[in-house]
Amino acid sequence: MLPYETIISARWYDYVPLVIYFTLVLGIGFMARRKVSNALDFLLSGRSLPAWITGLAFISANLGAVEIMGMSATGAQYGLPTAHYFWVGAIPAMLFLGVVMMPFYYGSKVRSVPEFMLKRFGVTAHLVNSISFACAQLLIAGVNLYLLGSIVNAMLGWPMWVALIVAAAIVLSYITLGGLSAAIYNEVLQFFVIVAGLLPLTLIGMHRIGGWQGLVDRVSASPCAPGQTYGCGAEQMSSWPGQALSGFGSPVLSVIGIVFGLGFVLSFGYWTTNFVEVQRAMASNSIRSARLTPIIGSFPKMFIPFIVIIPGMIAAVLVPEIIAFKAGSGDTSITWNQSLLYLMRDVLPNGLLGLAVTGLLAAFMAGMAANISAFNTVITYDIWERYIQKNKSDGYYLKLGRIATIAATVIAIFTAAIAGQFDNLMDYLQTLFGFFNAPLFATFLLGMLWKRMTPTAGWVGLVFGTLSAVAVFVCNETGVINLPGQGGAFVAAGAAFVVDIVLSVIVTQFTTPRKEEELVGFVYSLTPKERRQDHDGRTYPWYRRPVPLAGVSLAMVIVLNIIFA
Repeated sequence: MLPYETIISARWYDYVPLVIYFTLVLGIGFMARRKVSNALDFLLSGRSLPAWITGLAFISANLGAVEIMGMSATGAQYGLPTAHYFWVGAIPAMLFLGVVMMPFYYGSKVRSVPEFMLKRFGVTAHLVNSISFACAQLLIAGVNLYLLGSIVNAMLGWPMWVALIVAAAIVLSYITLGGLSAAIYNEVLQFFVIVAGLLPLTLIGMHRIGGWQGLVDRVSASPCAPGQTYGCGAEQMSSWPGQALSGFGSPVLSVIGIVFGLGFVLSFGYWTTNFVEVQRAMASNSIRSARLTPIIGSFPKMFIPFIVIIPGMIAAVLVPEIIAFKAGSGDTSITWNQSLLYLMRDVLPNGLLGLAVTGLLAAFMAGMAANISAFNTVITYDIWERYIQKNKSDGYYLKLGRIATIAATVIAIFTAAIAGQFDNLMDYLQTLFGFFNAPLFATFLLGMLWKRMTPTAGWVGLVFGTLSAVAVFVCNETGVINLPGQGGAFVAAGAAFVVDIVLSVIVTQFTTPRKEEELVGFVYSLTPKERRQDHDGRTYPWYRRPVPLAGVSLAMVIVLNIIFA
C-alpha cells in the first residue's frame, strides 16, 4: 500500500501505453541526436522540415497545460465561453502570423524573435526582450511541469517533489539528446497521442450524461457558484456574451473585453511574437512552408475545444467532488485544475484510463519541451553569444545550448511551486501573457508598420508597457479595482498595449530613427514584395498556398462562432 492517496486507480495494463510512449520518445531523441552536428541543428533543426511536420508541431507545442488542464478547468468553471480562447483568441492571430508576419521572421534569417528585435530596434530593446522572454519561458515551463508532476502523483501517489523531479528528467533527456528536431518530431507523435487519449473521455462522458441535450439540461439546472451573479446555468451553454469569463457585468463591455483584450491584444501578442510557436515555423524548409505552418495548425486547433472544454463542463455536472467545490463545500484541497483527473477516474475503464493518462503526459511534455527549447535558443544566441562570449566555436555554443536546457529544467522545478498556488491555471497564464506578450506585440506591430519608430521608443514602450500590466495586476489583487474571472488579465493586457503604443509614439517624436536602408526586411513598406513571398518557379494548388488556405480556415471558425453563439 502506498503511503500517499491516489486519484486514479490504475492497473498494471494501464502502464503499457506509458512504457510504449516513453520508449518512442527516447528513441526519437537518440535518432535526432545523429543529425545534430552544430548549434543551428540543435537550436533551429537546420531549417529543413516540411510544412505538415512543423504545422502539427506548432499546435502540439501549444497543447500543454494551457490547452488541457487549464482549458478543462476554465470549461468547468465558465462553460462554453471558454471556446473564445480558440475561436476568437487563437485562429485569427495564427492566420495573421502565417499570411503577414512569417515572411519577415523567416526572410530576415534571424534565429529568434529577440534577434528580430535587435535588428529592428537595437541593443537595448533586444536585451529587454531577451530577458523578459527567458523569464516567461521558465515560469510557463513550471506550469507544464507542475501538471506533469500532478499526473504522476495522481497515478502513483508519490509526493509532489518526487513526481516533479521524475517528470523533469524525462523531458530533459530527449531535448538534451536531439535538440529542436527531437522536440518537434516528438510533438507530432504527441499530437496524435493526445487526441487518442482525450477523445474517448469526451465520447464516454457525453454518453454518460445523455448526449448534448443531457449536457444542456444538467448545466442549465446547475446553481451558480458562491458569489457568481452572471454567466452561470443556461448562460454557460452560449459562448456570447461570456460575462463570467470576461469579469464584466455589462454584456456590451464583456464582448468588447473579449474581442479587444483576448481576441486582439492577448491573442495577437501571444501567437505572433511568442518564439515558442514561431520557432516551429522557422524550422521549416522554405518561406512558403513557414507561412503554411500556423495556417495548417489552425485546422486542428479549432476543434480542440471538443476534447478539452467539453470534458471540463461534463466534470462540473457529473463529478461529485467538482460539484461540491463549485457549491463552495467539500474538500478544500480540490481545485478546478483537477476536473479532468476526476472525470477520468469516474468515466474511463482501465485500459482506456492508461491511454488517457498517456495523452495528458504527452501534452505536458510537449508544452514543457517547447518552452525549454525556445529558452535555450534565446539564452545561447541572444544573451550569451551577444553579450558575454562572442566569436566562440560552434561546438562551444552547442554545448552551451545543452547546459541551458539542463538549467532551465532545474529552475522549472521551482517555478512549478508558483503554479501550484492557483486554483485555475488559466488565470495565472493569462496574467503572464499580459506581462510579457501584450507590450511586445504593441512594439512589434508599430515597428513593423511605422518606419519612423525609433530604437529608444522600442525599449521604452516595452518596459513601461510591462510595468503598466503589473500595476493593473497589483491593483486587482489588493482590491483597488475589482475584476473577477479573467477580466483582470484582459484589462492588464489592454493597458500594456495602449501604454506601449502611446509612449512609443511620444518618444519617437524626440529621438532619432534608424536609416531606411537598415530597415529593409523589417518594416512592411520598405520590404520589396518578392521578399515577402515564396517564388520558387512553381505553381501550387490553392490548398498549398497560404492566403486561400487561410481564407478557408477563417470561414470555418466564423461558422463555429455562429453555431455556438
